[in-house]
This record gives sequence, C-alpha cells and structure tokens, in this order.
Amino acid sequence: MRVLIAEDDLTSRKLLEVVLSKWGYEVVSASDGDEAWAELQEKDSPDLLILDWMMPGMDGVEICRELRKMEDANSKYIILLTALGSKARIVEGIEAGANDYITKPFHNDELRVRVRAGQKIVELQASLTHRISELEEALDHIKTLQGLIPICMYCRSIRDDSGAWEKMEIYIEQHSHAQFSHGICPVCRDKHFGSILNKKKKNTNQEEKPRDRL
Repeated sequence: MRVLIAEDDLTSRKLLEVVLSKWGYEVVSASDGDEAWAELQEKDSPDLLILDWMMPGMDGVEICRELRKMEDANSKYIILLTALGSKARIVEGIEAGANDYITKPFHNDELRVRVRAGQKIVELQASLTHRISELEEALDHIKTLQGLIPICMYCRSIRDDSGAWEKMEIYIEQHSHAQFSHGICPVCRDKHFGSILNKKKKNTNQEEKPRDRL
C-alpha cells in the first residue's frame, strides 16, 4: 500500500520514510502542505496519509478540510502528526476530517499499530466499494430482464440494445445467471412425434395380443 507523508522537518520525514518502507509500504514524501496537496490531485494518489499539523503552505488540518469536500477523496484515511496535545486541538483535527492522530515525538510501535489500523479500514472500504459495484451491475441485469423486451412473434428471437436479434435462451443467459437444459413438453411431443409414438404403441399392442390368446 502507498502512503503519503507530508512533513517539513527533514529528520522526522526521513525517519518516517525508513520505518514505513521497512514495514513494506511504498512511501510518497512531501516537504510541505502545498507539495502534498499537489500530489493528492494526481490520479491514484495514496489512500493512507500521514500529515504534519503545522507546516509551510497548507497545514495538515487545512488539507483535511479540503479533501473532505471532494467526493472521490472521502475514502482516504488521514493520520495527523501533532505536537499540540490539548484535547481541544485534537478535536479540531478530527472535526476537520482526520481519522486519527499521533502526538510528537511518536513511538514506532504506536505508529505501526495506527498505520495498520488505517490500512485495514482502507482495504475494507475498497472491498465494500467493489461489492456495491457488483450489486449495482446485478441490479442493472435484473432491470433489463424486467423491462420491455422486443421479441419476434414468430421465431421468439429477442432484439438487444445494438439492434441485433438473438435466440431467447442466448439473450437470457447473457443477461442473467440462468442456464437452459432442453426438453420437450407433452403438446410438442404429440405434435411432432405423435404419429411415430402411436405407430409404435399399435405395434406393441399387436405383438401382445397373440400372447394373451395363448
């Protein structure tokens, strides 16, 4: 997983880069808030962010507020780094859109636990988004089958959205999870094979009559 670090202090930034890389994360670094914000405008920007509260340009809280205004960025998990330990300041950061915070100087074990918690939430959100997409696709198929379907009154072929005509069973198989097994109903059996069946039945009866007389 990719993690964005925004920290203006060089020593702290390098320390974060080393420990996160050691834990298997791909690190993207920014030396101030403006650089971090520019990185977040890129397509496929990291979903896990560690932002210093106080830094040149946009500070961490300002980035939180602006990100939460963007609909496609609401899934990002934000951890604020702060030396401001007062509860009022922490509440301010959480209300601005941060998911968690770590006070400086931080302990590596605490950082690892909080980052892993953020990773699990990001992965859960991604999985949920994927499942919702699958359900919406399934619902579209259901709506297609429930809607008005143009069908030939003679051969029972169905016209699809592109204007092509397909056999009914092929159309339904493509737009649902249904599968067909072919059989023959009694009406069609008598219509198409009645004479053969009656002849066979007649021959059978004729063969049985001499045996009855014996």
